[in-house]
Amino acid sequence: MSILKKLGIALLVLLLVLAVAFWFISRGDTATVPWDEVVGADPKLEEPAAETFPTVAIAEPVGWKADEVPAAAEGLAVTRFADGLEHPRTLQALPNGDILVSLTRAPESKGGGLQAWIADLLMSRAGATGKSPNKVVLLRDADGNGSAEVRQVLLEGLNSPSGLAWANDTLYVANNDAVMAYPYKLGDAKVSGPARKVIDLASGGGHWMRNLAINEDGSKLYAAVGSDTNIADKGMEAEEGRALIWEIDTATGRQRIFGAGLRNANGLDFSPWSGELWTTVNERDMLGSDLVPDYLTNVPVGAHYGWPWVYWGDNFDRRVKYPIPAFINYVRKPEYALGPHVAALGFVFSREGAKMGDKFASGAFIARHGSWNRKPPSGYDVVYVAFDERGNPTGKPVPVLTGFLTGDGTTRGRPTWVEWAGDGALLVSDDTAGIIWRVVAPGAEAQKGIARVSGNRLPARRELRGQEATFGKDDYARTVTAE
Repeated sequence: MSILKKLGIALLVLLLVLAVAFWFISRGDTATVPWDEVVGADPKLEEPAAETFPTVAIAEPVGWKADEVPAAAEGLAVTRFADGLEHPRTLQALPNGDILVSLTRAPESKGGGLQAWIADLLMSRAGATGKSPNKVVLLRDADGNGSAEVRQVLLEGLNSPSGLAWANDTLYVANNDAVMAYPYKLGDAKVSGPARKVIDLASGGGHWMRNLAINEDGSKLYAAVGSDTNIADKGMEAEEGRALIWEIDTATGRQRIFGAGLRNANGLDFSPWSGELWTTVNERDMLGSDLVPDYLTNVPVGAHYGWPWVYWGDNFDRRVKYPIPAFINYVRKPEYALGPHVAALGFVFSREGAKMGDKFASGAFIARHGSWNRKPPSGYDVVYVAFDERGNPTGKPVPVLTGFLTGDGTTRGRPTWVEWAGDGALLVSDDTAGIIWRVVAPGAEAQKGIARVSGNRLPARRELRGQEATFGKDDYARTVTAE
């Protein structure tokens, strides 16, 4: 046999081995734990299986036909509030009933190399690439028929805007690199003056959305900033000012870290039971299809949730090689698991005036944008999590909107954000489809407000003699919240 022939055979064998290896690697990790066991207040956590090559299963968006709508839970009806929008993401209801929507995509990547190329390829398949529209659009249902016949550009020329908030004649917009404030009176077609920078934010990075919430009197603004990478792959220095929630004084611009160790906090809302800030968080990838659950949790001031060193309270990620800080023994465990890789984004609590029926009158509605690092895919829906009378999440997520996944590896759309319309309907943005859906329980009455849970202060000490006191259990027993 000639040397040339031997080389040819060797090359064929090598190609065959490489093909088999690629096939094996591309299969990825398939989930084995039943879905009901990986969601809820006490999810099952499998042993981690770190991946050198990620499991990839992206449902390619194909859009909705003109006569198609998502499948709504029993008793609910869904229609189109607005369509033909270019990548709508976040929604903000104004007190006069107008709805603001950010038309946005990630900022243009300045990085290069293999990792950036792979990320761009994945996002392209998910329908997330392209030039950002960089607009905030006002939608108005002036005749009350359930669809927005008024559509006008309120702001443009922004930098990948996402977070929106309004208070005291001021509209706050979180660009990718800063929180901006604009003078804006309700009902106006445009802002009435130039922008004012409130604070700078860490820009760019893998998690580019910067989401906002404002407290009731407009004195404090909360800004969520996600991490640059999965587990601080570029070093902790690159994560400075990231994986956290800022609290900002709107009068002075002073800021402090309100909560940290949150890999990618997104939706923000205040609990009607306690007034406490809650958030949805996207957890880490490449530990297998059954890990790690994204979650919904409260954020007490000063809380740390462990990223990148630990997840779900006390589970160490052995891939992280940076020195473990002393505070790691005091990290908080999240309140409620929404499932691994679901990409939980916008959420809102039930509120006074909502018209979703009695079954959906005491909990939280969450948009799950959909997975890329799990087989089979998870998310691609809107779910409801019930809360008890003390403000604690209970049970399992209940489907509200489904039917986004087609069953053949594609998806009609991807739920992104949720917000309450002025008429009590729930609005859901579907970014890849360019639609805002309207969900309501036909004929339902507007629900009453949720009663605030409060406790009684401890009484003053009555008498203390040595190891004995004259007050007893009734003096210190009280009702407490989820804190």
